[in-house]
Amino acid sequence: MATMSDVADAAGCSTTTVSHVLNGTRTVGADTRRRVERAVAELGYHRRITRPGHAPRNLTAVGLTLSGLSNPYFSDLVQGVERELARAGRVLVLADSHDDPETERRAVASLLKHRIEALVMAPTAGWTRRTWPLLRERRIPFVLVDRIVDADVDQVGVENEPGACVLVEHLLSLGHRRIGMITGLPGLSTTVEREIGYRRAHQRRRVEVDASLVVCGESSLDGGRHAVNRLLDRVDPPTALFSGNNAMTVGVLTGLEARGVSVPGDMALVAFDDFEFSPLVRPRLTAAAQPCHAMGARAVQLLLRRLTDPDLAAQTVRIPASIEHRDSCGCERSSVARAGRPGAAAAAATSAAASASAAGPAAASAVG
Repeated sequence: MATMSDVADAAGCSTTTVSHVLNGTRTVGADTRRRVERAVAELGYHRRITRPGHAPRNLTAVGLTLSGLSNPYFSDLVQGVERELARAGRVLVLADSHDDPETERRAVASLLKHRIEALVMAPTAGWTRRTWPLLRERRIPFVLVDRIVDADVDQVGVENEPGACVLVEHLLSLGHRRIGMITGLPGLSTTVEREIGYRRAHQRRRVEVDASLVVCGESSLDGGRHAVNRLLDRVDPPTALFSGNNAMTVGVLTGLEARGVSVPGDMALVAFDDFEFSPLVRPRLTAAAQPCHAMGARAVQLLLRRLTDPDLAAQTVRIPASIEHRDSCGCERSSVARAGRPGAAAAAATSAAASASAAGPAAASAVG
């Protein structure tokens, strides 16, 4: 039985784009639409939810709410979720929260009207005030993904702090002492933990942090561009930058180019979130790559576990990021062994996470 991911692969686009074509939820280019429609026909893919509130007799639906479904990062995560659900005989219904708590609550309410069996969420910063009460009222099983919260719920996220620490410590090892950080939306665990990693790297190298070099980029392209302009307008601008997510990194690169600042010649740059097309960008980006597909699959596994036994203890799973060392940090690859060794640190994080996972849920929660 063909899945949405199979259609996406055949059409050369994301599962999100396939969903938009099938559901008419966003304008899609004519060429892409034709490729999707051709793949649907050739693979014999059939939409398995034909109208709100009615699922096929032998299949049940699971909802997924994310912010920015067009973001390549979330597209990979969607694939992991969709493929794991397909193996379990379930279908996926998508909704975009746009990182707004009220929009998220309305999206979840809409999904519940479709009689979803369970829910996977990348929660907004204000989800506990609006969305969580609704989930508890409806007693719907759910699992959080990407963003970890301080609550007794099932959740899956990446090891943000170690990955950020490795990247920033690498810049420090290259001699940089004024490293700017572009942070994401306030209140998100990804924002908080990556800043902790930034500060921990300075502490390990015994370099004082200049708090004025930490600027919020609102987790968006425009925010990243505005943030880098603020840093460049300083009398004493940084010599290196750490961008907290891929959308902001695009804004940072755009802002630097507009100001005539070359990377890495004038400004070294590292980032959290790798791009699928990072090897094609010049300079190639040194970044922490998140295991998006694995996180999505693991989230579904936790959800199926919860559906099987609602009384099981909640579990938090952390998956380590991998460090992709390229050119934007301003050093030769051969110098990594002398300059912070990102690869070795990433391997250590992987080993620690594996040990914690083997030790059980409590230990897995404590890693990073």
